Amino acid sequence: MPIGLNNLHAPKGSTHKKKRVGRGPGSGLGKTSGRGEKGQKSRSGYSSKIGFEGGQMPLHRRLPKRGFTNIFKKEWIEVSLSSLEQNFEANDEITPEVLHDRGLIKKAKRDVVVLGTGEISKALRISAHRFTKSAREKIEKAGGAANLITRQPTEASAE
Repeated sequence: MPIGLNNLHAPKGSTHKKKRVGRGPGSGLGKTSGRGEKGQKSRSGYSSKIGFEGGQMPLHRRLPKRGFTNIFKKEWIEVSLSSLEQNFEANDEITPEVLHDRGLIKKAKRDVVVLGTGEISKALRISAHRFTKSAREKIEKAGGAANLITRQPTEASAE
């Protein structure tokens, strides 16, 4: 038999006939359609809640809770020097908005930190919220500038 897309078939035993429920006692799935007799699961419209264990205390409530989540944790979007080297030309002005437009960072909501991984040979003017020591040294060595973005105090906190 020639090989081709029109001659493809599943290996023997890998496919099964669809279960047809409620088609008489001879089918083995007649009358109650494999749902048993009475009870919540036998009714139409039944759908269990995720994690529901029939009234038994669910597993996620039986397990002990440990640890602590710091709601004031500072999260940074990391950008490496090697990615800046690839995506920008010499003397480009780089800000978080430009990084977002070029697709290097997702949203410019979090603060951006420039990491010193990789080498840089172009003079780039980079504005970010934080620079690692090695990143700042490499940028200035290449003839670029590392400008720190500082948060402006709001009206309420100034008074």
